[in-house]
Amino acid sequence: MANKVAYTMKLKPGAAAEYKRRHDEIWPEVLTLLHEHGFTDYSIFLDEENLTLFAVYKPSSLVTASNDALRHNEIIQRWWTYMTDLVEFNEDHMPVTNSLKMVFHMD
Repeated sequence: MANKVAYTMKLKPGAAAEYKRRHDEIWPEVLTLLHEHGFTDYSIFLDEENLTLFAVYKPSSLVTASNDALRHNEIIQRWWTYMTDLVEFNEDHMPVTNSLKMVFHMD
């Protein structure tokens, strides 16, 4: 199957428009970090009915090796702090995510 990673997050009620606005204006340094850490073809979709965010990206070999470094990066930490009023977060200050298993792919 294709090399993709997918996960869900939960948006807080009433936060959809602001979530989109912030991502329309995403900080350039966040994009740079994601690219440097091997994230490519990254998209986030919203199921408006149940406020579930669905994210999918193609990782390079760098992603596995640098995931911990990225999670602890000061810029990512600031971005997550900026997003805490919009998305559900764990007590450890990381977004609540649910990994998804690919069950089908077609090129």
